[in-house]
Amino acid sequence: MEKTKGRIHVIDGIRGFSLFGILSANMLIFQYSINGSPTMDMFTMSGLDEWMNHFIAIAITGSFMPIFAFLFGYSMIMMSQSLENKGLKVKWHLFKRSLFLIIIGLLHGIFLWEGDILFSYGTLMLILILFVRRKAKTVLIWAISTWVITFAFIGLGSFVGGGVEEISNPQSLQAYMEKTVDIYGSGTYQEIKEHRNNAELIEEDEPVLFLAVFVAIFMLPIFLMGIYAAKKQWFVQMQGKGRRYGLLAGVLIFLGITLKALAELGPSFSFTDFGQMIGTFILAFGYIFLIAALYNQAWFSNKMQWFEAVGKLSLTNYLLQSVICTTIFYGYGFGLFGKLGVTLGFVLGIVIYLLQLIASRYYLTHFQAGPMEKLIRTWTYFSFKRKKKHRTLNENV
Repeated sequence: MEKTKGRIHVIDGIRGFSLFGILSANMLIFQYSINGSPTMDMFTMSGLDEWMNHFIAIAITGSFMPIFAFLFGYSMIMMSQSLENKGLKVKWHLFKRSLFLIIIGLLHGIFLWEGDILFSYGTLMLILILFVRRKAKTVLIWAISTWVITFAFIGLGSFVGGGVEEISNPQSLQAYMEKTVDIYGSGTYQEIKEHRNNAELIEEDEPVLFLAVFVAIFMLPIFLMGIYAAKKQWFVQMQGKGRRYGLLAGVLIFLGITLKALAELGPSFSFTDFGQMIGTFILAFGYIFLIAALYNQAWFSNKMQWFEAVGKLSLTNYLLQSVICTTIFYGYGFGLFGKLGVTLGFVLGIVIYLLQLIASRYYLTHFQAGPMEKLIRTWTYFSFKRKKKHRTLNENV
C-alpha cells in the first residue's frame, strides 16, 4: 500500500532515512563546532578516526541535506493540493508555514545549536511559493537553469582560483578553536550561547551577505526538483518500477561516490571542488532511488515502516537530535566536546537514531502527530476569522 490518507509512504520513508544521514554528518559539528569540523587536522585523531572522517565526507556529508530539501519541495505540492481540496488559500497558508519555520529556526540557532537548517528552509519557502501553481515543465526549466548558472560559477571559480582558498588567518582560527573547545566543553549554557552568537571569526571584508545568498541559490534547484517530482507524481504508482529504480540508484551512487572520493582522496586540481559539488547531488538522488527500489522488494518494504515513523515526526526528531547531542557534548551536559572522536561519534549517532526509530514507532501507536508537527499544523491552519453559524430550526424557536 503506497498511499494512506494523503500520505505517500515512500516519501516518509526517504525522509526518515535522510535524518540518519543528517545526524551522522552533524555529529562532527556537535563534536567540533561548525568551524572545527571542516578543519579536522587541528584535532588529534587516530588512524581509524582519519579513515572514518574520509568515509563520512565521501558517503554522507552534503548528500543527505539535498534529500531533505528535495522532500521539502515535494511536500509543499502535496500540502498545496490538500489546501485546495479544503477550499483554503494556498499561498497564504504556505506563507504562514514558512514564517513558522523561520521563527523556529532562529530560536533553534540562537538558543540551542549553530547548525540549524530550518531558518534557511523557511526563507527559501517564500521563493518556492511562487512555483506552486507553475507547470511542471516550467519548474524543471527553472531548476536546470539555476543549476547550470550555479555550477558555472563554481566551475569558473575553481578553474581561476585553483580550488578552495587557504584560510587567510590560520592563527586566528587556531585561537578561536582553542577558545571554542574550552567554552563548549566546560562552559555554562549562557557562556556557550554568547560564544556561539557573538564570537567573530570571519574577517570584516568577507562578503557574508553574498555568501548567504549564494548558498540559497545553490540549494534552490534541489527544492525545485522536489516540486517537479511531486507534480509529475513520482513515487505514487511504483509497482513494477523496482528494476528501473535499482538501476538508477546503482549508476548514480557509483558516480556520486567516485566524484566525491576523487575530491576527498585524489590529488588536488582545479575542478576538485566542482566535481565534489556535482557528486554531492548525484549521490543524493542515488540514495533517493535506492530507497524507492527497496520499497519494491516485499522482503524489505515492511521494514521501511520504521523509517516512515521517523519521517512522519521529522521536525520533532530533528530538533530532538540537537537537544540530545548538545546535552552530550556541551559543558552544561556531559562535556564530551572534542573528546569522543569521529568513530565513536559515528557509533553514538547510530545508537541515537536507533532509539529514535523505536521511540517514533511506539509514539505513533498512541498519537497521530508529533508535538512539533501538531504545533506547525495548528499555526498553519489557525485563523482569527470566526466561522459563520448556520441557524437551525431549534435556534429559531
